[in-house]
Amino acid sequence: MLGFNRRGGGWRRAVLVCLVGLLLFLPMIAQGATLPSDPVQAEVGYRQYLTAEILQQRLKAPVGRDGIPTIDLRHFIIDLRDENSDFRLQFYRELQSQLQRPGTPIGLDLSYSLVEGDFAGYQLGLRTPLYGEAFSPIFSTTEQEQLNRDRRRLFQLNRLSRSLLTSDLGFPDLQLMVFRGPLLLVQTQFKGQVDFSNTFFLRDLSVQGGEFEQGVDWSQSRFSQLVSFTGSTFNQTARFRNSIFFAKASFSQCQFRQKADFSSSEFQQTANFNRVGFEQEANFNRTVWQGNADFAQSHWQGTALLTRNQFDQSLFLTESSFAQTVSFRESQFNRPVNLRGVILLDQVDFSDTRFAKAAHLNIPELQFDPRTARILGDPGQISQVLSIPTLRGNEILLRNLVRNFRQLEQIGDANQVEYLGQKLRLQELKLQLFSTNINWASSQRLQQVGFTAQQATEIVKTRQEHPFRSLTELMNRSVIDLATYIKVRNRVTANELWTPWTYLLAVFRWLGLSLLLTLTRYGSSFWLIFGIGLLAIAYFGYLFWGIDRCRRRLPVAILPAWGETLWMSGSFSLIALAGLSMIFRTAEAPWFTLAFLGGLILPVPLILSGVLYQRGRYHDLLEVSYFVEDGSMRQFRLLIGRLPIMPRFPFFRDRYEPILWNRRWSWLNYYDLSLINFLKFGFNDIRLRDRALPGLVSALVWYQWGLGLLYVGLLLWTLSRTIPGLNLFIYF
Repeated sequence: MLGFNRRGGGWRRAVLVCLVGLLLFLPMIAQGATLPSDPVQAEVGYRQYLTAEILQQRLKAPVGRDGIPTIDLRHFIIDLRDENSDFRLQFYRELQSQLQRPGTPIGLDLSYSLVEGDFAGYQLGLRTPLYGEAFSPIFSTTEQEQLNRDRRRLFQLNRLSRSLLTSDLGFPDLQLMVFRGPLLLVQTQFKGQVDFSNTFFLRDLSVQGGEFEQGVDWSQSRFSQLVSFTGSTFNQTARFRNSIFFAKASFSQCQFRQKADFSSSEFQQTANFNRVGFEQEANFNRTVWQGNADFAQSHWQGTALLTRNQFDQSLFLTESSFAQTVSFRESQFNRPVNLRGVILLDQVDFSDTRFAKAAHLNIPELQFDPRTARILGDPGQISQVLSIPTLRGNEILLRNLVRNFRQLEQIGDANQVEYLGQKLRLQELKLQLFSTNINWASSQRLQQVGFTAQQATEIVKTRQEHPFRSLTELMNRSVIDLATYIKVRNRVTANELWTPWTYLLAVFRWLGLSLLLTLTRYGSSFWLIFGIGLLAIAYFGYLFWGIDRCRRRLPVAILPAWGETLWMSGSFSLIALAGLSMIFRTAEAPWFTLAFLGGLILPVPLILSGVLYQRGRYHDLLEVSYFVEDGSMRQFRLLIGRLPIMPRFPFFRDRYEPILWNRRWSWLNYYDLSLINFLKFGFNDIRLRDRALPGLVSALVWYQWGLGLLYVGLLLWTLSRTIPGLNLFIYF
């Protein structure tokens, strides 16, 4: 019995020892189980409550950060709730007294800490009046210059606002809260409201990875040095209204769960908002961007308001997405806007927007459905600033843009987009015709256009296995690098080997498309084709007058009177000047248009006229005009089916008489003849006589008549594209 008791007592002692050991090691096991695997999260995880004693210790022993003494309050839980009001008062009072000491500025580091309750950050700054003779002596010379710069600006704005009021409202003197040292809030969590309104930060502000559970207010703040909110999360409304960023500002990868308000702010250097997510409304109204504004790969789930903005440098919205309305109304763009790869699910508004000469909208690969999304802009302006570098990959975009503007009844803009698309098609066709084809060019030729010997050899070797279908395959197959591709992409092409017949058809397509683009802007400019018609009509009218009236000098002169010569020359000058002014006002390349027109109307007529005068004229009826008119009536006529020769039937021939030379208005008949040949309508039916008529004169008239058929077709086609509904009247 005694032995059993001894054995029982040992068993109980062993159990007791195990229980005591488990109780001792249980907290350690629990702590180890909750340690995060991420080093950053592990660093955040070690937190302790900040007490008055610890605060005193940290205030007395600041640490050095980049040569600046900094109060280290990292990895703490700072309780600033109402139930801890005594500590809150002590916290603000002692930090304020330490941060406002004269001499070297002192920074504050709250990184990886958790702040419970509302955080009134502005209370840590030094209260400084905006108006007054001098600043506090604790400010250095550099700090005083920065404050003076902001003081002058605010003084001017306040004086302007007072001048617009009908009565003096007695505004109190405004004051700024100046934060002299750097502020570090890396991965700091704020459970309550955060208020840094009306605060001037003279040093860097770093809030990387910060998390704000409640609303934040940075309104009317000034940021003199680098500002970084990279990776921060704003779960409630974020206000940065009327703030000024003097240096680079970074909001990259931020998440705005509720409304973001940056209205009336100013970014004097680069502003980085790439990969930002706006889940609610983003208000950037009346914001000034003096540096580049980078919103690349940003996502806008709510309304994007950017009205009355001023962009002095480029705006980047590359590969961004917009789920709701985007408004750029009354904004000003001085540099290009990059919209490459943007996805639009609703409308974007560019109404009343001003674009400088160097500004345009770069929209390659832009995606939108014209049935649900729209691009709004001022008629006649919005299409002029659209820029697409290549046709490949953008054909669907061009069709959607045309549908978009036609649905908005902006026919001129729709035609301009079609003109842009055909210009790109002409460039691609020209490249295919006159550039080097990498699928059959020799190695030596490939080296001449910019490839190295090794790259040329690799191209020849690769194409023998699989011919190239596009230039991008050169990089996909690792044949060339990006730098070489950029250098040679406008000199080479990748097509199958063309037969001579296919090549000839492509040449005719290129010539026909060049004709349409040069003379009519692909049917988008009535005044261009009308100006070309005026110039051609004046030219042929003057030419017909010269051939008909200036026949010889000897032995008996057959020449016009000086008065008729002056009238004809003066009228030709006026009509030609009117046509030239229309061409130079509407053509994209007026000199090229004139050269193209000259190639049509100058060589053949001048050659025929030169041969005619070289041979001389010795035929019968030498003192009678080559042209006859229908003397039965004088009226405005539409003569579409009329030929420039007299009818054969004698009953109709009796109506035609030679035009008169002895009248002061007889020179108008030559313009009438040119008008009928070119536009198929006129006042008198003037034709060629059929007796003693030089063949060269007949060939000249028929040549203009043939050009008139081409011109009337282009004119009617242009009218049908520029005037809605006119095509139904013309064709039916």
